[in-house]
Amino acid sequence: MEDILLETEMSMQGAIENLEKRLLNIRAGRANPAILDGVMVNYYGAPTPLRQLATISIPEARQLMIKPFDRSSLSLIEKGIYEANVGLTPNNNGEVIILNIPALTETTRRDYVKQAKQIAEEAKIALRNIRQDANNDIKKSEETDDVKKGATEDVQELINKYNKIVEDKFKEKETELMTI
Repeated sequence: MEDILLETEMSMQGAIENLEKRLLNIRAGRANPAILDGVMVNYYGAPTPLRQLATISIPEARQLMIKPFDRSSLSLIEKGIYEANVGLTPNNNGEVIILNIPALTETTRRDYVKQAKQIAEEAKIALRNIRQDANNDIKKSEETDDVKKGATEDVQELINKYNKIVEDKFKEKETELMTI
């Protein structure tokens, strides 16, 4: 029974980590290198993550600077940013690529909050699926009814704890997005 609970908690932690990664990709009007995490560059015929080809720094609050290790890859990196559709226009000056992050309008902020809410809801669905799997495993076990009932209650306590974490992460992101 302990292994079922341990496995369930590890799965729930994985769902929270996924939620955190996805929330990081919603930009809040400030420069954040995580915006570029999904950017793949076709480098010598192989899709390569941007972070492996360049250093990404934040020279100003609303600006990202990408300095490639190999200057000949500048145009490939630029193309990769366009193809990733991150909503930013790269400016190539021959040495580095500068990405200016526009200030968010009220409408854009609200859209991002809706997007964050959707991501939080998907995390809750994942948690419910994990709970369902755990409860099915408990029902199939050879334990007594009392032990099964106790384990089911433990799983419910776990989901309550992790649902609260999801809510807290969403509220934190909503505050970040709505703060000018």
